[in-house]
Amino acid sequence: MLIAQRPTLAEETIDAQRSRFVIEPLEPGFGYTLGNSLRRTLLSSIPGAAVTSIRIEGTLHEFTTVPGVKEDVTEIILNLKGLVVSSDSDEPVTMYLRKQGPGEVTAADIAPPAGVEVHNPDLHIATLNAKGRLEIELVVERGRGYVPATQNKQPGQEIGRIPVDSIYSPVLKVTYAVEATRVEQRTDFDRLVVDVETKPSMEPRDAIASAGSTLVELFGLLRELNVDAEGIEVGPSPAEAADIANFSMPIEDMDLTVRSYNCLKREGVHTVGELVTRSEADLLDIRNFGAKSIDEVKLKLAAMGLALKDSPPGFVPSSVESYDEGYETDAYQGDAAFGDPATFDEGTYQETEQL
Repeated sequence: MLIAQRPTLAEETIDAQRSRFVIEPLEPGFGYTLGNSLRRTLLSSIPGAAVTSIRIEGTLHEFTTVPGVKEDVTEIILNLKGLVVSSDSDEPVTMYLRKQGPGEVTAADIAPPAGVEVHNPDLHIATLNAKGRLEIELVVERGRGYVPATQNKQPGQEIGRIPVDSIYSPVLKVTYAVEATRVEQRTDFDRLVVDVETKPSMEPRDAIASAGSTLVELFGLLRELNVDAEGIEVGPSPAEAADIANFSMPIEDMDLTVRSYNCLKREGVHTVGELVTRSEADLLDIRNFGAKSIDEVKLKLAAMGLALKDSPPGFVPSSVESYDEGYETDAYQGDAAFGDPATFDEGTYQETEQL
């Protein structure tokens, strides 16, 4: 099986709604394959929310005006198309806007229900004179891509309900570039740079993660034709490689005290990988393995970024300095210090902690 070097993904944040993602190194040709797929998916298939229809009090259709409002209904609809919203509901939800003049009507005047958020409250919607009054009912739905008003029109909908064009996509712009990069002596590997700009309703990193999830789901259908088919296998990440090395490390290399080392050996624990499968309760069941030995093991594992089973990572004892000093003269001295389990004499370990 061919094993390719695992690419790295780095994000450069340009501003709150724009980020640049760099993926490298990629096998020759995969920069364009991945870049084009990501761009098309980002622009067309990222779920979002948008207004699908409105109803303005006192109007029956979009080709009319509202008394006391400077903009006609068509212009109000055009302004509402710029509304950026997000919704947690898979069902249609209704928002209301009620404003008495004089003054400007903005998206901040909309009262969204729970689970719906307006992300551009400064959006201009209309202008009212002293006698003007504007009441709008807005229906918000989730979807993807672009849906014209003709498709948003529901059979038998109420009179005065005006369907509008819906732009669900939270992604505004996507560009990508493929550059050459070097891996050891080869200079023909690809470096993919993807620039993503989104609306305030979604961060660029969430958008590209959504695109990746969609592509994995679709390409997985092809893999199901033959799950044993051979392909290029991506090598482990640096973190995974470090974990593999740590798991295979013999406990002799952990520099444990003689007491802790001997107890683990008698229990048949020979590597770090075997040790991290044990919980604190499992270790406490070992004869002569007490709380102080538990702390020692947790400290050694924390230094490698590991932890015992069911234990939170990053263990820090209350007094590391005094703890280390207590064991300084009892460090593991090699296999000679480890006795044969068959000849183990409990009297030798009278100083150990008893359960």
